[in-house]
Amino acid sequence: MTQNEELCQHLAGITEVKLPEERVCEECMKIHSSWVHLRTCQTCGVTLCCDSSPNTHMTKHFKATGHPIVISAEEGERWIWCYVDQQMVGY
Repeated sequence: MTQNEELCQHLAGITEVKLPEERVCEECMKIHSSWVHLRTCQTCGVTLCCDSSPNTHMTKHFKATGHPIVISAEEGERWIWCYVDQQMVGY
């Protein structure tokens, strides 16, 4: 993101980052599936798999709930993504 771009209202509203309690996809665990990377919802705190994973649980979660913001739940990655506005920012 450049300095001239403004944060969307969803990203601007983040005051505290919810970190994952466990680094597993809760839905993949239920069906004995695997995942590639994990994301944590900043509305409800659920950790689910990314779009590179076979089941794309986090995108399905967004579509079902409308929860707009996720963070990468991967060690060493520090970014936030807004599904609604397709905007990413580091933290």
